[in-house]
Amino acid sequence: MAMLDVADKPQAATFAADKVQSGAPDPVTGYRDFTLGAFRFSRDAYFATIQWPVNGQFRTHAIPADAFLRAMMRDVAWGFFYGWVNFDHVFGTRNHYGKVDMYAGAFNGVMKDAGVDYTETFDTPVIMATFKAILHDWTNEGFDPFAAPEETGSAFGHKHGDNAAAIERTRIATRRMPGLPDDSPLRDDLPVNRAFLDVAQDEPAVHVEPCFEGQLHAFNLFKYLSRSDVTWNPSVTSVCGQSLFCPTTEEFILPVFHGNDRVEWFLQLSDEIVWDIGDKNTGSPRARITMRAGDICAMPADIRHQGYSTKRSMLLVWENATPNLPKRYESGELKPYPVEF
Repeated sequence: MAMLDVADKPQAATFAADKVQSGAPDPVTGYRDFTLGAFRFSRDAYFATIQWPVNGQFRTHAIPADAFLRAMMRDVAWGFFYGWVNFDHVFGTRNHYGKVDMYAGAFNGVMKDAGVDYTETFDTPVIMATFKAILHDWTNEGFDPFAAPEETGSAFGHKHGDNAAAIERTRIATRRMPGLPDDSPLRDDLPVNRAFLDVAQDEPAVHVEPCFEGQLHAFNLFKYLSRSDVTWNPSVTSVCGQSLFCPTTEEFILPVFHGNDRVEWFLQLSDEIVWDIGDKNTGSPRARITMRAGDICAMPADIRHQGYSTKRSMLLVWENATPNLPKRYESGELKPYPVEF
């Protein structure tokens, strides 16, 4: 689950920061309220609350603060990703690559049928700046929304401090493969995660014929992943045209239901992940998949998925970054699954 990064691209939140609308800190909780279009965001000690207008009234929806921050952190880090990022069964975003839909109930079958859903579209820099401002104000000292629950403090309580370092982790673009000259580093400066202490840390020996020096490269992917300091946040480790290998380490719950706008391939590299699969438009359950080391499956373009990993595991996601794929799937030109039997 990673998109093709472009080195030296501008940071969206910096050139739209003046568009963020927020109130004064609450005298009791210390948190600010935020407004984006007709949506209003507020939080207290335990919950983030989203409000939107419908049929001349206002509807509200509450999400536990830790779950909300973990989901919003991925939406920001992924640049709104491919397709839909559902924070839960009600609220989420859809990426139009330059603009972003923000919705409540629009992809919940019951709420859609009841006519209480609402969607508004924003320029990407504006929604990005607002989400980053929310993260900065609502993330307390000691809580890392990227970390597994055992590796971080609590998100709850009244406002106390912040954790800008966790939110603003530097994302280094990979042009071809980590470890190549002028490409992303191999994480040798990061410690091995507690779950991967048994992973070998040696690098492969590369032997090339004369005149081909510098044209062949290899690295230990398991070592690279064993030193990841985040969960459910893939990194591009191989770029071949529009084909992207995006491995990641997973623990606890994928904080979002990701709605696909293209087919994704999943290869389980270690341990086990259980996936709940639902209809992309309504959320109705479709399947439950248990993937163990060596298993591979395709996630179709018409589903949403959320994963559960009891032990920290390694997953390789193979993405197709070909332009215009979403339109080709949405028009019916391409079927939502990769093969017919």
